[in-house]
Amino acid sequence: MTLAELAERLQAELNGDGSVEIHSVQGLEEAGPNDLTFVANPRYTSLARSTRAGAILVQPEFPALATPTLRLKNPYLAFAEALRIFHPAPSYPVGIHPTAVVDPTASIGPEAHIGAYVVIGAGVRIGARATLLPHVVLYPQVQIGDNFLAHAHAVVREGCQLGDHVTLENGVIVGADGFGFAKNEQGLWQKIPQSGPVRIGSHVDIQANACIDRASVGSTVIGDGTKVDNLVQVGHGSHVGSNTLLCAQVGLAGSSVVGSNAILAGQAGVAGHCAIGDGVILTAQSGVSHDIPAGKMISGSPAFDNRLWLRAVSIFQRLPDLVRRMNAVEKRLSQIHPSQEHSDRSGDPS
Repeated sequence: MTLAELAERLQAELNGDGSVEIHSVQGLEEAGPNDLTFVANPRYTSLARSTRAGAILVQPEFPALATPTLRLKNPYLAFAEALRIFHPAPSYPVGIHPTAVVDPTASIGPEAHIGAYVVIGAGVRIGARATLLPHVVLYPQVQIGDNFLAHAHAVVREGCQLGDHVTLENGVIVGADGFGFAKNEQGLWQKIPQSGPVRIGSHVDIQANACIDRASVGSTVIGDGTKVDNLVQVGHGSHVGSNTLLCAQVGLAGSSVVGSNAILAGQAGVAGHCAIGDGVILTAQSGVSHDIPAGKMISGSPAFDNRLWLRAVSIFQRLPDLVRRMNAVEKRLSQIHPSQEHSDRSGDPS
């Protein structure tokens, strides 16, 4: 594809030779003469000037370069679109593999691909253009919208509901029993039935080995457009709003509430029954045990305001030096008043 053709596909302003052939997409330092790359931050101007790439995606105000550029407001998003152009997702033939087990009461929409050893239970409803790759299991009464994609070994448990354009990566478990136990009279843990389904909105992506637990009562909810990263745990009865990011190894205890457009960075944890407001950012490894108002950035464990946390961390790093200085001051004071302690004990005011 020529650079001019690519510029038209991406709706970008072309500066430079439009006849350059682009064959692939690469990072700034790895790109070669037939590769497209991108720069989203002016700090990388020097790398942009030295790259061997055939063309660079940049913002409109980015400094002029000898290398041809495609200029648009969001180079990173355009880079993602270019990846889709040059590296399209695999396609799978329509049909049901002979080893798949599909209950006769299940309903599967048109243009579906049902892979080897897939199991689809009684009363399941799946919309159009679904792709279920090998060993996917849908328990009875699962309801799924159009354009569903489930990678190998994903599981959706009984009665769960998923919207349109939902993607489950390998090993995702939607609707496993929540972690609910109560002690009986003998002091032994007794399982609490987990009767409520998981309800997932549309345009939701759930990455590998994430677990969204079903609720004891009510439901566990994931809103439209939310993205759930690898190894995330969403506890039973939790509610997550729309367009929120739950990054790697985030853990939500039961009945957590997370608003819309929030970002919970890697290994952040939220205690049960806590409410996280819209637009909140929890930085990596934050531990939250109280409600957080909308729009806050929170850090640390126990978590508190990010700006204060930054100051506290700076002071914490200086503590050894501060202790040494304090000990030195105390030593000098004891040398100046060597008999003060003895005088205080003797009652002598001098």
